[in-house]
Amino acid sequence: MAVVNFGNSCSWININSDLISEYSSIYETYEIDSEMLEYALDEHERAHIEYDRRKETLIVIYNVIKQSLNSNQYETIPMTFIVRKNQIITITNHHNEYIVQAMKEELKERPDISLFTFLFSSLFMITEYYFPKIEKLKKEQGLLSQMLRQKTTKKNLFALSDLEIGSVYLVSATKQNAIVLEQLKTQSVFKVLDDVEKEELEDSLIEAKQLVEMTSINLQILQQLSGTYNNVLNNNLNDTMRMLTVISILLTIPDIVTGFFGMNVQIPFTEHSHGWGIALGIILGIWILVSVILGRLMKK
Repeated sequence: MAVVNFGNSCSWININSDLISEYSSIYETYEIDSEMLEYALDEHERAHIEYDRRKETLIVIYNVIKQSLNSNQYETIPMTFIVRKNQIITITNHHNEYIVQAMKEELKERPDISLFTFLFSSLFMITEYYFPKIEKLKKEQGLLSQMLRQKTTKKNLFALSDLEIGSVYLVSATKQNAIVLEQLKTQSVFKVLDDVEKEELEDSLIEAKQLVEMTSINLQILQQLSGTYNNVLNNNLNDTMRMLTVISILLTIPDIVTGFFGMNVQIPFTEHSHGWGIALGIILGIWILVSVILGRLMKK
């Protein structure tokens, strides 16, 4: 646990949930009830806000992107901010510890920052950390697209599917974050913010909306790629089936002709010394004729 003082008698307390048991008295010391604790420790908690007028406490759950890949996908994890009076409490773990370090650097550069300006600038920083990951995903998408153009393999298609699934989660997480910032403007606490704090909130909201737009476009491109290569595979399958059908038709011609000449009845050319050659000529002639007809049909 770390306590940092800043601004006008403000303090920031960070609690690392990996190092402190959920039954620790530290949570009681800072009046973190079971509901808040449940929000903070649930890795699948969606981003949202709650404001308790009686306790004058604002709870902000915000999605933070993990720095490492999991199954070729970037995942997000919620980070909890509890704001009351002149105190801001964050509950973090090893997945979002890098945000804590960035917040410490922010306070070193702006030690006189106000409580809500610090909160909104922290949310802005969280959003900023998404962009390099999205750019990396775009590069992987471009490389994967080139590989698929050269050879459409199962491995590449599965990789494309992983990117698409990961992008769906990122779009959902960024949209939730943008909604949280929109909702902050409707809370009663917004009325007590000064111009600087409102401007910081507006900057965070603009950045969050840009991120939503960026992730949404990336997802649309991936879906378009996926649909395109599905169509390519279907067309390849259709071409293969068509070719097999043509081959099967052509292979039946020798069977028909040889079967005709193999009948135990009087057949033309049976007494002819070159009867077998004539039979082969008939087969070849019918084969060429059928090939020409099928070729024209396939071009239509």
